Amino acid sequence: MKGNAIKYLGAVSALLVLLLALALAADGPYRLLKEIPIGGEGGWDYASVDSGARRLYVSHATKVVVIDIDKDAVVGEVTDTPGIHGFAIAPELGLGFTSNGRENKASIVDLKTLKTTAKVDTGENPDAILYVTVKREVYTFNGRGKSATVFEAKTGKVVATIPLPGKPEFAVVDTTVGRIYNNIEDQNAVVAIDIHSHKVVAAWPIAPGEEASGMAIDTKNHRLFIGCGNKLMVMMDYMTGKVVASVPIGQGVDANSYDPETGLAFASNGEGNVTIAHLDSPDKLTVVQTLATARGCRTMTLDPKTHKIFLAAAGYEAPAAGTTGQRPRMIPGSFKVLVYGNGN
Repeated sequence: MKGNAIKYLGAVSALLVLLLALALAADGPYRLLKEIPIGGEGGWDYASVDSGARRLYVSHATKVVVIDIDKDAVVGEVTDTPGIHGFAIAPELGLGFTSNGRENKASIVDLKTLKTTAKVDTGENPDAILYVTVKREVYTFNGRGKSATVFEAKTGKVVATIPLPGKPEFAVVDTTVGRIYNNIEDQNAVVAIDIHSHKVVAAWPIAPGEEASGMAIDTKNHRLFIGCGNKLMVMMDYMTGKVVASVPIGQGVDANSYDPETGLAFASNGEGNVTIAHLDSPDKLTVVQTLATARGCRTMTLDPKTHKIFLAAAGYEAPAAGTTGQRPRMIPGSFKVLVYGNGN
């Protein structure tokens, strides 16, 4: 009888956990807190947060928009960044770095004045950009160049060009193991780059994932969260290269974030939602919320201090009556940043 009671209690507990997960997925803790109007024309790509300085940097057309994330207000911009993709930050140097896809260059920017102090030649179409603190080096991941350009943050001197096996997308770093991890989108793979030798030292398949774009990292548990074009977020052990879990996400993912304090992993999907999953254990992810956002909200960044996420968005005109297969047009001047959080 005692054994049956224990089994019954175990089944009830499992059912309660399942019901809680389903409830959170339907109406979870994250909700819209604020819309920050920006305006202007053109598309957008990566966003990045300097949590210490309370600044959000959002790429937009040919500039970077700078937002005070305590006041939720635009405070400046970095100009002359043709085809801007990303913005990397070196707080201890007071410098930022842009990847300018249309001119095959990276800009070095003074964070106080927001003025460009120098430009560095990169490979063709620099996309993702990453600053490595312990080396004080910047990496641009060159989409059409199928390479990574490495330069000194202070001087802009190029120290290496790393050939890659395909088209690189987002990258993250764990300085304690001395490696950068980079999605190779057209090869369905992740490569590991040694930050000391500037060489690719490993390449791993991401199956069942395909066409990876976004990536986030959990350095405590040595996990990568990889957003894939076939509507999956896969979790990889980056010490072994083994995919240990996956969860379904929405269509059109382009960014991932991970919050080490809450154990939540995020995938922003262009179809108009964010998949939020909880790291239950180093080998288990559970979706706890599908957060409705807006069409085109495919890029995202996280402020680890407040646990808020920021997504770039715009309004779109409804298609004309009787038209089919026509892409909706962005409403001029509607560019904005949407702020979501689990509190006020």
